[in-house]
Amino acid sequence: QVQLVESGGGLVQAGGSLRLSCVASGNIFSRNTMGWYRQAPGKLREWVTFITSGGSTTYTDSVKGRFTISRDNAKNTMYLQMNSLKPEDTAVYYCNGPLREYPWGQGTQVTVSS
Repeated sequence: QVQLVESGGGLVQAGGSLRLSCVASGNIFSRNTMGWYRQAPGKLREWVTFITSGGSTTYTDSVKGRFTISRDNAKNTMYLQMNSLKPEDTAVYYCNGPLREYPWGQGTQVTVSS
C-alpha cells in the first residue's frame, strides 16, 4: 500500500513562509494527480491544491497567488510552498489523491500567529 508522510510544518508569524513536503512510498506522482488538503480544529478537511501528472495545477481561491504546489517524481516527493501566510491558514496539512484514495498520513501542523 502507498504510504504518505507529510513534513515541514511549524509556527510562523503572519506574512511568513513555509515549505511542506509529502513523500510517497511508491512512484505515484509520475502518473497520478496528487494534492494537498488541510483541516483546522472544528472544521472539515478541505482541498487546497492539486497537481496533475502533466504539471497542471489548481488552487482553492483563498490560497491562490500565495501557495505553489510542485513535485519531484524522481524523489517521490511533492511540495507546497506557502508564502504570505495568514492566521486562517492555520491547520493540519495532508497530502492525498483527488479521491482521497490513499491512507492519510499523520499530517503536518501549520500555525500562523497574528
